[in-house]
Amino acid sequence: MLLYHVRIALKSLRRTPGLSAVILGGIALGIGVAALFSTVRHSMAKDPIPGKSDVLHWVRLDNWDPARAHPNVDGISPQLTYRDAMEIMKTDIPARQTAMFKANLYVFPDSKVARPKRTLIRLCFADFFPMFELPFKYGSGWDRKADQGPEPVVVLDEETNDLLFGGTNSVGKSVRIEDREFRVVGVLDTWRPSIKFYDITQNPIQPPEQVFMPFNFVRPMQIRTAGNTDGWKTSGGPGFEGFLASDHNWIQFWAELPDAATRQRYVDFLKAYVTEQKKAGRFPRPLRVEVTPVMAWMDSQGVTPPQVTAVWVVSLLFLAVCALNLMGLLLAKFLARAPEIGVRRALGASRRDVFVQHVVESELVGLLGGVLGVLLALGGVAVVNGWAKTAINRGDLFRFDGAMVLAAAGLSLAAGLVAGLYPAWRVCRIPPAVHLKLQ
Repeated sequence: MLLYHVRIALKSLRRTPGLSAVILGGIALGIGVAALFSTVRHSMAKDPIPGKSDVLHWVRLDNWDPARAHPNVDGISPQLTYRDAMEIMKTDIPARQTAMFKANLYVFPDSKVARPKRTLIRLCFADFFPMFELPFKYGSGWDRKADQGPEPVVVLDEETNDLLFGGTNSVGKSVRIEDREFRVVGVLDTWRPSIKFYDITQNPIQPPEQVFMPFNFVRPMQIRTAGNTDGWKTSGGPGFEGFLASDHNWIQFWAELPDAATRQRYVDFLKAYVTEQKKAGRFPRPLRVEVTPVMAWMDSQGVTPPQVTAVWVVSLLFLAVCALNLMGLLLAKFLARAPEIGVRRALGASRRDVFVQHVVESELVGLLGGVLGVLLALGGVAVVNGWAKTAINRGDLFRFDGAMVLAAAGLSLAAGLVAGLYPAWRVCRIPPAVHLKLQ
């Protein structure tokens, strides 16, 4: 029976091509706008690492001024001091853990290939790669033994490997960073998360770093952070060593805590550490430690701006307005067939049959308009991604994935139902005798 209704609906659309095109165009415009902004919001708000987001925790300690809270949205610095991060790294409670920060260092390609290039580099520990499930094209990350040395090893992203080594397997080859030679142990495959969820302390849509190297080179190479640094006290002493010993916050810290019991043990460990440091005159504010899973951390820091959510809501309202406007067109189209419907009713068709047929036609209009709307949305996403690539060196920032296809289909069906429900009800209520007399 459904196929019969669909066949009748297609004949009805072909019978009035001009009006059908206007109706489809209206639905397509509404779906295109709604799907585009739904994709933007979905890309920023979705779980960036499904299956692990509940066990990866961002670690913070409140070491701020006793007279006032930190200016961050929740009153605590998003980062740690170097000295605290190094002490916390000594525990074996987490399954994995890493302190990290980003730096801007010179990478020296072969002089025949390119000039030296200032490159964003992330200094981290070996656990970083399995914690955040980075995909490898060649080789792998370094092991924990390389952290202790530290051994002069690096992991390159695909783009940097293309620049330095023409895209070939560069594992075992050397690359010069600043004044040191490093051995390549791994090359990442394409990895472009929509949100740089492992470090949202600055721009959360910034692309990932191009090179990764062991954290403990920070001291021998005296590497300064290219990220944020905050502090309320003066330096801990002169020079770089004084900076490392200071209460300036500039280190990001993640711990992988597989269950609630492990998390509680870790929180107790952090509280004991802060309590011990209080005896030495540090951490003057009331004891506060925060161990926050990925999604809660992103939400607390406003990774999805309220403006994006507001525009998304407006796009849904725009779709609703399109559907309501199309209601009048469908009503006129259906009422124009009233004589035909009267004959069908006289031949035995029930009100329910007439109602279902016109609802099916409305939903078919919604789906066909939805297909056109998805094409419009894909074009819009391509334009936005093109802008992102030019403005912030980010390709494919927003992705129209399977979830968005299902969302677009649902919106199309909803729009078709809103636009066609009243016209279908109205036309099935027409008394057939009126039109039979006219015939």
